Amino acid sequence: MTATEKDITEDLIRHLLREQHPDLADRPLKLGALGWDNQVWRLGDDLAVRLPWATRSADALLRKEHAWLPLLAPHLPLQIPVPQRLGEPSERFPRPWLVTTWVPGEPADRAPATRPTEAADTLAAFLTALHRPAPDTAPAGRDRGGPLADTAEHFTQGLASATELGLIRDPDGVRAIWEDAAVAPDWAGPRLWLHGDLHPANILTTNGTFSGVIDFGDLFAGDPACDLAAAWILLPDGAIDRFHETYQPSPDTATLRRARGWAVLRALACIHIGDAGVHGRPGGKSTWGPPAHAALQRLTASDDR
Repeated sequence: MTATEKDITEDLIRHLLREQHPDLADRPLKLGALGWDNQVWRLGDDLAVRLPWATRSADALLRKEHAWLPLLAPHLPLQIPVPQRLGEPSERFPRPWLVTTWVPGEPADRAPATRPTEAADTLAAFLTALHRPAPDTAPAGRDRGGPLADTAEHFTQGLASATELGLIRDPDGVRAIWEDAAVAPDWAGPRLWLHGDLHPANILTTNGTFSGVIDFGDLFAGDPACDLAAAWILLPDGAIDRFHETYQPSPDTATLRRARGWAVLRALACIHIGDAGVHGRPGGKSTWGPPAHAALQRLTASDDR
């Protein structure tokens, strides 16, 4: 992570609003979240300002959201941050930024879903609606959505490191899941719209179930298995079968095998980020660890193999 050259402050954001969107400049403003790529500031009751701050790739991701999310949002059953205004680079802040709708709720890494049936149905309905054929001009995934075998080096390093740190109870079980997924038949269907980054910090909950989905910076078209991995990462125990029964069209065996492999990769990444947070290392988020550990436990359980 590389901090932006310009410190992002309330004064800076008000200056940018007055310069480019003056009708919004006097609304109440407060910091909402420090994300991996962007800072999010709440603007009044119903809007938010998102500004890139920690990665160079964030600029292109914001422009991608601005181009595509308004087209997808009307078809989705959960609230998402719909871009309303695009802020262009300026002398004081030489990067693009967005004004979006504000999505209420608590991130699932801090307030996990606790109602299995409702959560499974809600997640399945959202992904059923999102996973529609994408146009030829839809973006491709940055480092996901292709053949799972291409992640072999990343998986091996991640598993070895987590095992050395004492973070993995059953490394052989984890390896078996990924190896089985890597040899599963590839997706033969059309390229479908995918969120691409469905981990607990990007899903919001209200009253024990999912109420919103945020951070579509990794939006792309490809194999739905990448998103279906979220069932093991996000859902409470006892909800996986219900999710697979409700999601349409019902995923075939090969897709579920690939999804389990993507779930393993996602869980390993979140375990490392969670451990970094526990020990105060840069980029760490301690709340990411528990749901990732729970996901691996579900994945490697004997009745789930």
